[in-house]
Amino acid sequence: MFEHSHRVLVRGIVAGAAMALALSSVGAAQEDEDLLVGLVVKDLQNPFFEKMIEGAQAKGEELGIQIQALSGENSADNEGQVEAIENLIAAGAKGLLLTASDSSGIVPTVEKAQEAGMLVIALDTQLDPPDAAQATFATDNRLAGQLIGQWAAATLGDAAADAKLAAINDSNLQTSVDVQRNQGMFEGFGIDVKDPNVMGDEDDPRIVGQDVSAGSRDGGRTAMENLLAANPDINVLHTINEPTAEGAYAALEQVGLEDQVLIVSVDGSCVGVQNVADGIIGATAMQFPLRMASIGVEAVAQFAEDGTLPEPTEGKDFFDTGVALITDNPVEGLESYDSAWGLENCWGELPGEGEE
Repeated sequence: MFEHSHRVLVRGIVAGAAMALALSSVGAAQEDEDLLVGLVVKDLQNPFFEKMIEGAQAKGEELGIQIQALSGENSADNEGQVEAIENLIAAGAKGLLLTASDSSGIVPTVEKAQEAGMLVIALDTQLDPPDAAQATFATDNRLAGQLIGQWAAATLGDAAADAKLAAINDSNLQTSVDVQRNQGMFEGFGIDVKDPNVMGDEDDPRIVGQDVSAGSRDGGRTAMENLLAANPDINVLHTINEPTAEGAYAALEQVGLEDQVLIVSVDGSCVGVQNVADGIIGATAMQFPLRMASIGVEAVAQFAEDGTLPEPTEGKDFFDTGVALITDNPVEGLESYDSAWGLENCWGELPGEGEE
């Protein structure tokens, strides 16, 4: 039986056990060296996607499946991803695991892959529309945002009513992840998000600025400099990921404002969790990318064997791979794990998985 805190914080764990059972018939005994699965990520150099590649390759080795990992030149390179998918189609890949740089722009190419007989599974980032992929394995990104937003509001207490809040997103509404984390954070903070197609509610006076970083440290630094130039009183910052948070902190440190701004983020990398331990990030929401890719490969193997399609988590339009709040400053009423736990479990398998 799983511990209570795991059931509360690590969402999707029960569905994960069911998925593992559903795919158990594939087993380690399957050997099909002709079965090719493509993993197309946003950036081969990003540690988050490196962990996905690690999970896919380990599962591919276990099942005797060839894994080919590809990406564009950077996290915003849709055309590079189009070319990668076209190469996989030409190579006769049976499955495509995709983290889209442009949730809607990639859809025509995804349709070509499906016409060629591929099972297309979106990892981490839902396509637009979500049913453009046959399945999505992802973090509940809105929930991830809500957790860090709730933590930030509770940490500020009464001061949250007069907060000066800024956000640094990946890009301008190119991916569902941007919107979901952004809106979730604002919702968790207590800000009404009226329009589901915009990043937050610009009418709320607490939101004083937003910028983009392309998910990078350098981008985060530049974005923070831009935000401070317009709003030097910022005291809460939401960043799309932890490299962005590192860059933003460096910009704050440069002008002596690192103690003024409470930073919250999403990812839960080992480096990011260490930043929590070091006080750079106040709280982060941990994802499980290794698991996303691992069960994605299992799903393609099952599809190749008997045509079975993976099922979404009950009540959702995607398979929820889990999220956990990491902070060394817990707040009442919001369960969390500390950085010591985070450093032991960063980006790996869900804790408690496989336990009775």
